[in-house]
Amino acid sequence: MRVLITGISGFVGSRLAGHLTRGEHDVAGTYIREVPELTGVKLYEADLLDPDALQVAVEDFRPEVVVHLAGLSHVGESWTRWGEYFRVNTLGTENLLRATTGVRVVTASSAEVYGHVPDEDQPITEDRTLAPRSPYAMTKAAAERLAAMQGAVVVRSFNIVGPGQAPNFALPSFAGQLAQIRRQERPPVIRVGNLAARRDFLHVDDAVEAYRLLLEEGEPGEAYNLAGGRAYGIGEALERLIAVSGVETDVEVDPDRVRPVEIPLLEADTSRLRALGWSATRTLDDALKDLWKATIGHQTAPTGSC
Repeated sequence: MRVLITGISGFVGSRLAGHLTRGEHDVAGTYIREVPELTGVKLYEADLLDPDALQVAVEDFRPEVVVHLAGLSHVGESWTRWGEYFRVNTLGTENLLRATTGVRVVTASSAEVYGHVPDEDQPITEDRTLAPRSPYAMTKAAAERLAAMQGAVVVRSFNIVGPGQAPNFALPSFAGQLAQIRRQERPPVIRVGNLAARRDFLHVDDAVEAYRLLLEEGEPGEAYNLAGGRAYGIGEALERLIAVSGVETDVEVDPDRVRPVEIPLLEADTSRLRALGWSATRTLDDALKDLWKATIGHQTAPTGSC
């Protein structure tokens, strides 16, 4: 199958490209700025805000499936870059959909579109009414609506974790600080935001296996939750990461890291995805171990957009 991945240089995109090229898929991808180092992949420099460049990539590669992963993805950052998030995530998705008329599309969304869901209504099912509460979530909900009109498969990712994630996200930020403490580059204190929030974490390799299944068997027009199926407190995840690192440190709350609006709990019902034959095979601890190994190995992580 011929698969075009937008945002192929990003956290999930680069991992998915490697996964697909090891199978029986021909893979191409779009990127912006720096050319990614990917083997066996045809690359196109194409910004989501450049319809002509997107059209060139689609017409040249002639994909059977497009996996749309490109965009801006940091919830906290979206409060200060609202306009840019709207242009890239919503208008950019519209540009891509116009370029891919008649092509099967699998598009990445986010659990943030559900907004605040009472504990008694969790785990969250895909038929829940969307109620986004951040600029980022609003742009993804709008992009979902556009994608649904074209019959795209929508993937609502919860918290994907693992090597290669951008350092401005919570767990990679914690890992980076621990690595600096380990190298004696900073005092033994980790600066954190809200640790009380609970999130449903999933190893990035389980995520790409789900994407591979959905690009082949996902039902057009349907949304699928992508998560591990169990929520952990951010504080507990940090404690586990500290234990993995073996670094002794104190933890302090940094007011600048606390978001204006924080959803207290996001936990997924993944039965719709599991009905296709997928299941998570890796644990949160596996993800944290792989993240830590990548961090102390000084591997370069991509930024929050791609």
